[in-house]
Amino acid sequence: MLNGVMVEYYGTTVPIEQTANIGCTDARMIVVQPFDKSALNNIAKAILNANLGFNPINNGEILRIAVPALTEERRRDLVKRTKTAAEEAKVGIRGIRRNANDDAKKLEKDVISEDESKLLQEEIQKLTDKYIKKIDDLTELKSKDILTV
Repeated sequence: MLNGVMVEYYGTTVPIEQTANIGCTDARMIVVQPFDKSALNNIAKAILNANLGFNPINNGEILRIAVPALTEERRRDLVKRTKTAAEEAKVGIRGIRRNANDDAKKLEKDVISEDESKLLQEEIQKLTDKYIKKIDDLTELKSKDILTV
Protein backbone atom coordinates (compact mmCIF):
# COMPACT_ATOMS: atom_id res chain seq x y z
CA MET A 1 0.00 0.00 0.00
CA LEU A 2 2.97 2.30 0.54
CA ASN A 3 4.66 1.23 -2.67
CA GLY A 4 5.74 4.30 -4.61
CA VAL A 5 6.03 6.60 -1.58
CA MET A 6 9.25 8.57 -1.94
CA VAL A 7 11.06 9.88 1.16
CA GLU A 8 13.58 12.71 1.45
CA TYR A 9 16.45 10.82 3.13
CA TYR A 10 19.84 12.47 3.73
CA GLY A 11 19.45 14.85 0.82
CA THR A 12 18.15 12.36 -1.75
CA THR A 13 14.71 11.03 -2.57
CA VAL A 14 14.44 7.27 -2.11
CA PRO A 15 11.60 4.72 -1.95
CA ILE A 16 10.17 4.22 1.54
CA GLU A 17 11.30 0.57 1.48
CA GLN A 18 14.92 1.78 1.61
CA THR A 19 14.32 3.82 4.76
CA ALA A 20 12.21 1.56 6.96
CA ASN A 21 10.78 -1.86 7.68
CA ILE A 22 7.08 -1.99 6.83
CA GLY A 23 4.78 -4.55 8.37
CA CYS A 24 1.23 -5.22 9.50
CA THR A 25 0.10 -5.98 13.03
CA ASP A 26 -3.42 -6.82 11.86
CA ALA A 27 -5.65 -6.33 8.83
CA ARG A 28 -6.18 -2.63 9.51
CA MET A 29 -2.84 -1.48 10.92
CA ILE A 30 0.45 -0.80 9.10
CA VAL A 31 3.61 -0.30 11.14
CA VAL A 32 6.58 1.58 9.71
CA GLN A 33 9.83 1.21 11.67
CA PRO A 34 12.60 3.43 10.27
CA PHE A 35 16.18 2.22 10.10
CA ASP A 36 17.20 5.64 11.42
CA LYS A 37 14.84 7.28 13.93
CA SER A 38 15.90 10.75 12.77
CA ALA A 39 14.10 10.05 9.47
CA LEU A 40 10.76 9.37 11.20
CA ASN A 41 9.31 12.83 10.52
CA ASN A 42 10.42 12.76 6.86
CA ILE A 43 8.77 9.36 6.40
CA ALA A 44 5.53 10.61 8.00
CA LYS A 45 5.57 13.69 5.78
CA ALA A 46 6.15 11.56 2.66
CA ILE A 47 3.19 9.32 3.54
CA LEU A 48 0.94 12.36 4.01
CA ASN A 49 2.16 13.96 0.77
CA ALA A 50 1.48 10.77 -1.19
CA ASN A 51 -2.29 11.42 -0.80
CA LEU A 52 -3.08 7.80 0.02
CA GLY A 53 -5.71 8.74 2.57
CA PHE A 54 -3.51 7.65 5.47
CA ASN A 55 -2.74 9.62 8.61
CA PRO A 56 0.41 8.20 10.27
CA ILE A 57 0.64 8.33 14.06
CA ASN A 58 4.18 9.05 15.27
CA ASN A 59 5.06 7.70 18.73
CA GLY A 60 8.73 8.70 18.52
CA GLU A 61 10.04 5.30 17.44
CA ILE A 62 7.60 3.95 14.86
CA LEU A 63 4.71 5.11 12.71
CA ARG A 64 1.34 3.45 13.02
CA ILE A 65 -1.08 3.82 10.15
CA ALA A 66 -4.70 2.86 10.65
CA VAL A 67 -6.10 1.74 7.31
CA PRO A 68 -9.59 3.22 6.97
CA ALA A 69 -12.54 1.12 5.86
CA LEU A 70 -13.23 1.39 2.16
CA THR A 71 -16.05 3.78 1.41
CA GLU A 72 -17.71 4.00 -1.99
CA GLU A 73 -15.78 7.19 -2.73
CA ARG A 74 -12.47 5.55 -1.74
CA ARG A 75 -13.24 2.54 -3.93
CA ARG A 76 -13.89 4.80 -6.92
CA ASP A 77 -10.62 6.60 -6.23
CA LEU A 78 -8.78 3.26 -6.16
CA VAL A 79 -10.39 2.27 -9.47
CA LYS A 80 -9.27 5.61 -10.95
CA ARG A 81 -5.70 4.95 -9.73
CA THR A 82 -5.85 1.45 -11.20
CA LYS A 83 -6.85 2.87 -14.59
CA THR A 84 -4.08 5.48 -14.38
CA ALA A 85 -1.49 2.78 -13.64
CA ALA A 86 -2.84 0.70 -16.54
CA GLU A 87 -2.57 3.66 -18.91
CA GLU A 88 1.04 4.24 -17.81
CA ALA A 89 1.79 0.57 -18.52
CA LYS A 90 0.25 0.86 -21.98
CA VAL A 91 2.34 3.95 -22.73
CA GLY A 92 5.42 1.95 -21.70
CA ILE A 93 4.48 -0.90 -24.01
CA ARG A 94 3.94 1.51 -26.89
CA GLY A 95 7.38 3.00 -26.25
CA ILE A 96 8.91 -0.45 -26.40
CA ARG A 97 7.03 -1.07 -29.67
CA ARG A 98 8.40 2.16 -31.14
CA ASN A 99 11.98 1.20 -30.17
CA ALA A 100 11.54 -2.33 -31.57
CA ASN A 101 10.17 -0.97 -34.86
CA ASP A 102 13.09 1.45 -35.08
CA ASP A 103 15.48 -1.47 -34.55
CA ALA A 104 13.69 -3.46 -37.27
CA LYS A 105 14.05 -0.54 -39.69
CA LYS A 106 17.77 -0.26 -38.90
CA LEU A 107 18.18 -3.99 -39.56
CA GLU A 108 16.39 -3.54 -42.87
CA LYS A 109 19.14 -1.24 -44.09
CA ASP A 110 21.97 -3.66 -43.34
CA VAL A 111 20.90 -7.22 -42.52
CA ILE A 112 17.34 -8.19 -43.50
CA SER A 113 15.08 -7.62 -46.51
CA GLU A 114 12.18 -5.18 -46.60
CA ASP A 115 9.67 -8.08 -46.49
CA GLU A 116 11.35 -9.56 -43.41
CA SER A 117 11.27 -6.13 -41.79
CA LYS A 118 7.53 -5.81 -42.48
CA LEU A 119 6.90 -9.30 -41.03
CA LEU A 120 8.95 -8.39 -37.96
CA GLN A 121 6.99 -5.17 -37.48
CA GLU A 122 3.70 -7.08 -37.82
CA GLU A 123 4.87 -9.53 -35.16
CA ILE A 124 5.84 -6.62 -32.90
CA GLN A 125 2.33 -5.16 -33.38
CA LYS A 126 0.72 -8.52 -32.53
CA LEU A 127 2.73 -8.71 -29.31
CA THR A 128 1.84 -5.10 -28.50
CA ASP A 129 -1.88 -5.80 -29.04
CA LYS A 130 -1.66 -8.97 -26.93
CA TYR A 131 -0.16 -7.19 -23.93
CA ILE A 132 -2.39 -4.10 -24.24
CA LYS A 133 -5.41 -6.46 -24.15
CA LYS A 134 -3.95 -8.27 -21.15
CA ILE A 135 -3.59 -4.95 -19.31
CA ASP A 136 -7.18 -4.01 -20.22
CA ASP A 137 -8.50 -7.38 -19.00
CA LEU A 138 -6.58 -7.21 -15.73
CA THR A 139 -7.68 -3.61 -15.16
CA GLU A 140 -11.31 -4.54 -15.68
CA LEU A 141 -10.97 -7.54 -13.36
CA LYS A 142 -9.28 -5.48 -10.64
CA SER A 143 -11.82 -2.67 -10.97
CA LYS A 144 -14.67 -5.13 -10.47
CA ASP A 145 -12.82 -6.64 -7.50
CA ILE A 146 -12.36 -3.21 -5.87
CA LEU A 147 -15.97 -2.14 -6.42
CA THR A 148 -17.54 -5.31 -5.00
CA VAL A 149 -18.27 -5.18 -1.31
